[in-house]
Formats: sequence, structure tokens, C-alpha cells
Amino acid sequence: MRKFALLLIATILFSACGSGKVEREARRTISGDWMLTEISYPGSSGEFDVTLFDDATATCLKSSDWNFVSNNNTGYYVPVNPQCNTELRYFIWSVNEVDGTDSYDFLLKPTNADHKSTTGNQGYRINIVNLTGTGMIWEHTVNFEGEPFTIRMNFTKK
Repeated sequence: MRKFALLLIATILFSACGSGKVEREARRTISGDWMLTEISYPGSSGEFDVTLFDDATATCLKSSDWNFVSNNNTGYYVPVNPQCNTELRYFIWSVNEVDGTDSYDFLLKPTNADHKSTTGNQGYRINIVNLTGTGMIWEHTVNFEGEPFTIRMNFTKK
């Protein structure tokens, strides 16, 4: 009986430290190859070519290829526009449930090929607006001229 009680306590502690069900399901769904098909700016009019992740312009990242590996939370993206730097960009990522709801944030931290931070452990928090087995929509809100400015990124699974 004592062994059973210890096993039960260990199981409860282990499960409490792990990811929640929503987070695990989201990680499994995100895992794989994606294409960033569209970048838009909801609620804004005009032409914009913002720099995303302090790295590349929206023009360079449109149609870029993204790879997410869920078993070690690593990945990379590569712009395919020949007028842009087409080197692989590595990152580590995680999914965090928001306030016990069924929605989640995506956290992306740029790294080098060895998965060491290139930004002093700084990263980006992006809201996952929609996630299915074939599509994913991110929204990243930044300050622009003192006002919130939303960047929407639509992905299609390959």
C-alpha cells in the first residue's frame, strides 16, 4: 500500500510539472512543416512592410518555410524570396495556455544553429488566434507611434 501511495504522489507531482492538455495538443498540431502564406494588419489601412522578429521584412518572410519540432521545441524558418537573405533562422519555441482557457500564446526565441540564444534570452510572445491541422493564425501586437499595432500571420501546413 505504501508503494502505491508513493507512486500516486510521484505521478501527481510529475503531471503537475508537465504541460497541460491544451499545450500538448497545440504542440503536436504545430509540429511539422508550414508556409507563412499571408501577412496582414487588421484594423489598419495603408501599405506596411514591417520588420518581424527584428530580422526580416514582411516582404521577405511572405511565403517563407517554417519547421517546428515538438519533441525538443526547436525549429527554423527560411525566407524564399531571392532578393532577401535566405539563410536558415533557428529558434526555440513553446506554447503556453492563457489563463486556463483553450487559447494559447506562442513563444519564439531566436537562436543560432546550436540553439543558443542570439538575443540575450529575449523572445517574442505571439497570440495563436486559430490552430487546426492545416492552418495556423498568429497575431503579434507591437507599439507603433504610441498605439497598438497588430500584425497577423497566416500559415498553411505543408
